[in-house]
Amino acid sequence: MARPTVQARRVQALPGLPLEQGCTNAWKVWEEIVPLGYQGSCQRGVAPTSGRSGPLQVPITAQPPSPRVVAKWTLRRPETLPEIDHLRFKAVLAHCPGLDALTGHVRSFAQMLTERQGERLPQWLDAVRRDDLRSLRALAAGVERDRDAVIAGLTLPWNSGVIEGHVNRIKMLKRQMFGRAGFALRRKRVLLAN
Repeated sequence: MARPTVQARRVQALPGLPLEQGCTNAWKVWEEIVPLGYQGSCQRGVAPTSGRSGPLQVPITAQPPSPRVVAKWTLRRPETLPEIDHLRFKAVLAHCPGLDALTGHVRSFAQMLTERQGERLPQWLDAVRRDDLRSLRALAAGVERDRDAVIAGLTLPWNSGVIEGHVNRIKMLKRQMFGRAGFALRRKRVLLAN
């Protein structure tokens, strides 16, 4: 049996060690024992406590997901999430009821968008106002200002994608010829590019 280090013996001497009270988060244990006199780093780990033979097995808690990962989970369809991500996302939602409401609103808006159900927009806006989520308040206000246009965009099958593609192509041709040709040559390239 290996002998405990000097730091381990110091930890053993500390009364009321958080590990004895059932704490399994090494960082929290370290934060609590530093004011009691522990001088080691958190990376060295928490040493064995008195009455135990060998190092204490402290389960390492999982690092919480980043905001980017949570946003990705929120925006994806629930049925396409892998099982492990689905379970982790449920755990995050259980700890943050505001995020749970936000996820519901985002997913219902995505359903309106993909299934062309613009007639549901007024009910969606009312639901967003009732929950009073700061993150959606500005979006709801902007949608409310252009309500008729948004309903038309969510309902009608037409869009301006083709026009935007032509504008993008014309800008690309203009950038390619910047400083090299006059308007007449640019005009010919734009008209004959098809």
